[in-house]
Amino acid sequence: MSEHPSIFDILGPIMIGPSSSHTAGASRIGLIARQLLRDEPIKAIITLYNSFAKTHKGHGTDKAIIGGILGFGPDDERIRDSLELARKAGLTWEFRFVGDFVKFHSNTARVHLYGKNGGEIEVVGASLGGGRIKIQEMAGFAVDFTAQIHTIVIIAEDIPGSIQKISGAIAEQGVNIANMYVSRNDKLANMIIEVDQNVEPYTLEKIESFSWVRFVRLVEPMLEGSSRYDK
Repeated sequence: MSEHPSIFDILGPIMIGPSSSHTAGASRIGLIARQLLRDEPIKAIITLYNSFAKTHKGHGTDKAIIGGILGFGPDDERIRDSLELARKAGLTWEFRFVGDFVKFHSNTARVHLYGKNGGEIEVVGASLGGGRIKIQEMAGFAVDFTAQIHTIVIIAEDIPGSIQKISGAIAEQGVNIANMYVSRNDKLANMIIEVDQNVEPYTLEKIESFSWVRFVRLVEPMLEGSSRYDK
């Protein structure tokens, strides 16, 4: 996938400042982790790496990530009060800091979430500037997606014909697949499927109904002016 910014990336997103990398990008990483959890988060362990670790207080990275976990988009004014709002919502969190870790981009966060109903997810994301992000790890898999378009994330048993059946379920809705990336981990396969249109719940339910599918999530793009996901 291309990482070249558009003119809109250079100008930066509509956001609560001060930094598109340390604030807007950070909130999007938290927001994507929430969508992948698909549960009400009650506990978060967040590791900030490199520049994120060194400058998080001054740039509000901690507030931004917690705001994203609460469901706030980068332009939501509640990010300024996200720590207090998180306490009121019953979310507990712990920040850890790794100052110099050459494996990761300079603005990287690992977000490990636990949900009210037993859900759990761990996500590693990098903030690339201009509010753009890239998810690099998810549930132990190496991945590479930006969530700039609708993205279906699947973990399934690695069996013959699985890609065909999942693609067929998406095609039945009339949705076009833009990109698909598959990686393997032991006997499981991870599929990242980027699509051109919104995906209806019944399509996700059909994919989830396959006995060999373990995990299905939809990550939706963050549109300017849409400040909160309530899913």
